[in-house]
Amino acid sequence: MRLSRRLKHQRVDESLSPAEMSVLGTLARCGSATPGELARKEHVQPPSMTRIVALLETKGLVRLEPHPEDRRQKVVTQTEQAEAMLEESRRRRNAWLAELAGRLDDDEWATLRAAAPVLEKLAHL
Repeated sequence: MRLSRRLKHQRVDESLSPAEMSVLGTLARCGSATPGELARKEHVQPPSMTRIVALLETKGLVRLEPHPEDRRQKVVTQTEQAEAMLEESRRRRNAWLAELAGRLDDDEWATLRAAAPVLEKLAHL
């Protein structure tokens, strides 16, 4: 948990909340989605997601487009600005982790490599 919290501080835009960053990450991984789909993926109530999307739209990080099949709905798409910001945040986190990892000895690296598949499995359960 401590490592996760420290990683969250290695981002480009400190004005974004963790929830906003999470939504942008979901859009980057999964592609465009309706606010309802995002709410389900993020495990929040739809009104909360509506607020988050509105904030992201105001900041120029997402755009709302008409749904191709249901005119009552909108589709949320991240902007190029969001893609660039996420890429820079990813670069910073990777550099920070690489610096920390450089302090590990060979035995610690072996332990980490052995644990990686288990941690990956836990992340996707």
